[in-house]
This record gives sequence, C-alpha cells and structure tokens, in this order.
Amino acid sequence: MGWFSRKRDRAATAAGRDAAVEAATVAHLEDFITTRRGVEAFIEQPTTMTRATLLLIASDGEWTRRSVGSVEWARKFASGHRLPAYDAGVVGYPQRMRDYNARRRSRG
Repeated sequence: MGWFSRKRDRAATAAGRDAAVEAATVAHLEDFITTRRGVEAFIEQPTTMTRATLLLIASDGEWTRRSVGSVEWARKFASGHRLPAYDAGVVGYPQRMRDYNARRRSRG
C-alpha cells in the first residue's frame, strides 16, 4: 500500500533539507570569520521556543547570528576555527556589539 515508504521519503526529504540548511549556515559563518578581524563566538542556549544559536562578533562590533543544531555543535565549530567561545548567558554581550547597533540605528 505504500504507507511506510511515504514516511521514509518524508524523513529523507527532511534530512536533506537539514543538511542544506547546515551547509548554508556553515558557509555564512565561515565567510563572516574570513572577512572580519578579531571574531569571537558567543553561544546561546536553546529555549522552549528556539534552537541553540551561535553569535559571531567581530572586533568592530559587527555581528551575525545563526541557529545551530546544538550547543555542542557550536562549541565544536568555534574550536575548529580557533575562536574564543563564551556562554552568552553567563558573560553577556560585549559593549562593542551594543555600540555597533547604536551606530547602525543612528545612521537610520
């Protein structure tokens, strides 16, 4: 009848979609690292509403945030790229990020 094959096809499609999303995320994060100076990683814990996120902040305060599969994945990514990694819930966010956001808002 095909009931189980449909479920398997949906699972394969979801896995392929997840892999494509992860590849795009990795590409974006690596591009940010290679085109900015002094990048640090801030790992945000998952909540009931969101997945774990990895926030990269450059020395001038420019930042990017991406949802990642897990906190462990984020730590491994940061370690693999030799980035200092911090738990954002413990250390907070650096002042340079707030200053960068304020400069962007004032430009309008």
